[in-house]
Formats: sequence, structure tokens, C-alpha cells
Amino acid sequence: MANFIHHGQFSKILNHAVGMVAMVGMTFLGLLLVTFLIGRVVPIDPVLAVVGDKASVDVYEKVRLGLGLHLPLWQQFFVYIKSVLAGDFGVSVLTSRPVLEDIARVFPATMELAVIATLIGVLSGVPLGIFSAVKQGSLLDHLARITGLLGYSLPIFWLGLMGLMVFYAHLNLLPGPGRVDVFYENMVNPVTGFLLIDCILAGEWDICRNALSHIILPASLLGYYSMAYLSRMTRSFMIEQLRQEYILTARVKGIAEWRVIWGHALGNCRIPLITVIALSFGSLLEGSVLTETVFSWPGLGLYLTNSLLNADMNAVLGSTLIVGSIFLGINLFSDFLYKFLDPRAR
Repeated sequence: MANFIHHGQFSKILNHAVGMVAMVGMTFLGLLLVTFLIGRVVPIDPVLAVVGDKASVDVYEKVRLGLGLHLPLWQQFFVYIKSVLAGDFGVSVLTSRPVLEDIARVFPATMELAVIATLIGVLSGVPLGIFSAVKQGSLLDHLARITGLLGYSLPIFWLGLMGLMVFYAHLNLLPGPGRVDVFYENMVNPVTGFLLIDCILAGEWDICRNALSHIILPASLLGYYSMAYLSRMTRSFMIEQLRQEYILTARVKGIAEWRVIWGHALGNCRIPLITVIALSFGSLLEGSVLTETVFSWPGLGLYLTNSLLNADMNAVLGSTLIVGSIFLGINLFSDFLYKFLDPRAR
């Protein structure tokens, strides 16, 4: 009987794993198809982007054949899949380096910005949502909802421009655009690519303080955007839990109110809240394009913007594919956490 149960559990796990792999494969294939079609639909000639508009017909034709653009569309798609799976995203016209190498160079700056922004959003948004739910209908609740509404409504690029104008141009409290002052650029060996960590490893505390002062404003603005979303979702989750019968039972038993709120109600909110935080982190990674452009932050967003402006489609499609893959990975990770923390989901 025990062997039968064990075999049944193993079969369920195996079926779930196969289904998960199939789902990931189909989603990734769809992502490849979308990026491939974008590269073919956009009215930009990839050959001209390589050779320029003054190249001869022979050179143009030679490059076109080298890029495989003479092949049928379905065959081009299979060539594209094969190249991506081999880690070949092509060469950037703008930098003359492999796109994957460029992305590996600029992505840590985006990750550093998104991680700090997420921490700001979580540490401010979750407590604000909890207090807003507990004090539903109070002045604090209304202020929290207005703050969240403004975070949703105001364009992030406008907030960035206003932040630079107020804190940099007028008050001179924070430094201007860039990841670090020009004087400190390229003075730290990029061991990890994360400038703050590399400064600590190298013992360059002056550069570390300078880099920290540069990241405060863009990370705070992205963190405000994340806080608006997380506070709203936390408030909804908490209100739903506070209306449940087990909360009334806990209060009747005389359990301290802080334990009812932070232990019972928040404990049952943590699973959907983790999923929301993970998705918020993914949205910051893909939504930092405008913020990085405003602050001249040398990350994936600025790289993507410059590539678009220079018709560098290899870089555009490679960046889009990387961001999509990361978002897919975050979704899978949050799904795993959901099933790990909630026995009912297993």
C-alpha cells in the first residue's frame, strides 16, 4: 500500500514537472515568435543598418545573403531559434560587440536599481497597506489611497524630470544624472557589475558614497511606483482577511490585537503578497526604460532606448527577449514559492 502511494505521488510530481516544462517551452517559443515578427514587421532594413545607405548593390546583396534574409520566413524563424538557443543574439550595430555581451555589461545596473527600488516599495508599501486596512475609512486610509492613486497616475518620466529639477537643479541636495560622477567613472574594477558591491569589495568608500547618492533619486521614484501598487494590493488582501471568522474568533479569545493583525491576518496574506512582490520586481526591470533614459542610467533600459534610436534591431530584439525571459522566470519562481509555502496548493 505504501509503495502504491509512493508511486502515485511520484507520478503526480512527474506529470506536474512535464506539464511545467511544456508550458515554459510553449511560452518561450511564443516569446521567440513575437520578437522574430517584431524584427520583420518594423519598417527598418537590417541590411542598411549594417552597411549604410551608401553601400554598393553587391555589398548590400552579400550582407543580405549572410544574414539569411533570402530564405523563406519560416526557415528564417528556425534559424533565429537555433541562434538564440546557442546564445547568439547577433552583433550590435551601435557598439560592434555581441548583443549578449552588451546586455551582460549593462544589466547589473538595471538589476541594482530595481532591487533597491523594490526594497523601498516593500518596506513602505506593505506597512502602509496594513495600517490602511486596519484603519479603514480613517484619514490615514484616505491619504494612503490618494498616494497610491498618484503613483499610478503620474508618468514616471515626469516624476524623474521634476525630481531632477527640484533636488538637483534648485536644492542641490542630490547629484545629477549618471550612475556616478564623471571623475569616478571606470575607477572601480567591475567584479560583479553591481557598482555598490564592487566599491565595497575594492574598499573605495568615497566612490561608494557617490554611487549611493546617485541611485537615491531614481530608486526612490521607482520605489514610489512600486509602493503605490503594493500598498493597494496589501490593503485589499488585509481587508479580506480581517473580515474572516477566524479573526473574530482570535479577538474573542483575547489574543493581542497586534498578534491578530501581524500574525494571523498578515500570515494568511503572505502567499499572494509574495506573488505580487515578485511581479512588481519584474515590472520594475522591464519598466525602468524611461527612468534610465531620464537619469542617463547606464542600464538595459538606456541601452534599449539608444538601440531603438539607432535602428539597432539585434540589440532591441535581444534586450526584449532577455526581459521577457526574466519575467517568465520570475513568474515560475513565484509559482514555486506559492506551492512551497501553501500546502493546499501542493
